[in-house]
Amino acid sequence: MRTPPGSKRGVTSGCRAARRAGRYSQPVATPNRGLNSYHLTTFGCQMNEHDSERMKGMLEALGYEEADDRDGADLILFNTCSIRESADNRLIGNLGEAKRLKSEDPSRIVGVGGCWSQSMKERVFEQFPFVDVAFGPGQIDKLGEFLASDDLSAQGYFEFAGFPGHLPMKRERPFQGWVQISVGCNSVCSYCIVPSTRGRERSRRPAELVSETETLARDGVREVTLLGQNVNSYGRDLDREERIDFATLLALVDGVEGIARIRYTSPHPKDMRENVIAAHAELPALCEHIHLPLQSGSSRILKAMRRTYDRARYMKRVEMIRAYVPDCAITTDIIVGFPGETEADFEQTMEVAEEVGYDGAFTFIFSPRRETEASEMDEQLPHPIKVERLERLVEVVQRRAAERAQRFVGREMEVLVEGTSRTDKTRLRGRTRHNKAVNFEGEASPGDLIEVEITEASSQTLAGVAAQPIHL
Repeated sequence: MRTPPGSKRGVTSGCRAARRAGRYSQPVATPNRGLNSYHLTTFGCQMNEHDSERMKGMLEALGYEEADDRDGADLILFNTCSIRESADNRLIGNLGEAKRLKSEDPSRIVGVGGCWSQSMKERVFEQFPFVDVAFGPGQIDKLGEFLASDDLSAQGYFEFAGFPGHLPMKRERPFQGWVQISVGCNSVCSYCIVPSTRGRERSRRPAELVSETETLARDGVREVTLLGQNVNSYGRDLDREERIDFATLLALVDGVEGIARIRYTSPHPKDMRENVIAAHAELPALCEHIHLPLQSGSSRILKAMRRTYDRARYMKRVEMIRAYVPDCAITTDIIVGFPGETEADFEQTMEVAEEVGYDGAFTFIFSPRRETEASEMDEQLPHPIKVERLERLVEVVQRRAAERAQRFVGREMEVLVEGTSRTDKTRLRGRTRHNKAVNFEGEASPGDLIEVEITEASSQTLAGVAAQPIHL
């Protein structure tokens, strides 16, 4: 339990200006409820989910317990995303509730971490004076220092630091784990704020990654997902004696005993080398699924996005995937309504969606992000045009995904059981190696690998009946 702070500590980065403005005149109140409790809300990508698992592990190592809701928490935390405007809007609404709860009980502590916090470092305390601690994605460990100190007023931590791999982790599922192989991004996509929120690309040492994977395997993890802003550019910044490429790292992880499945996200088409694609055909644990972000089917728009590949180069990657792993599931990201996108540009995106036949796609309306080149571009499209185009694209994506899914009907597929079905508690839910969700009848426990006979398929899910367990 923290005692009321008696003096102020220094701040980092943009918080100095806020402190001069008087933001730090009031000390952070001290919880008075006995054992501390926390509630953490996560927005955004898998990297944020991984960071949140580290936050939870660190908090529980400090003696905190997770609360079911914010109303029952001494510590209210948000791990934020800044990729799209919708995430910003949801966060603002949630912060409003946190402000109300803090006004009802000033002993509560409110913390904001992640990419949005990093991007707002100059303004977060000015706009939200009830926030007690703010930190960027590279400063998760500073949250623990803040909470453990007896002598802190409100603080902000925004330096680009190391990886949170040394922190304990509380995994959502004991049989699945994240392994962060790199952080940051060296790409300069004109619409993306990530390089300014996570910094330049930095890779972790291969031996450290293998050791972490071995630890996860001993702890019962069967499926690992390798994480990075651009995973397939891994290793280029390492010292020469340790430098390996992404395909070699995949082989090292594949060699860890007990790991039955390997996934990764997110790759960049410009760095999708043949040896990585070939690894999907050669490595037993590497799943038959590749997420290959398109963003646009128009080479002109791709150039404006600064994606450094064109439509033809992208389609060559798809052709190579189909050649090495004909049954591979390909998913993607597509942005609709980028500044200057004409109907002809959009039709080219529709053509690629038809030709590739994605197994699934994350489709987004372009959202201008502050301090990005795209936000200042001319020819910003009206929102109704974006919405209408998105609806047309979703129809194509879902139709082709439903057609592709029919190839699974009648087959027995390996499924990693995750729990009960969200829509029918009498059935189970899991995922195939192709990353397709399956609802099925049968008996199994979370973490089991079983064969499921697929009887039905839609654009998003499969249905079936458990056939037999898999003994590895």
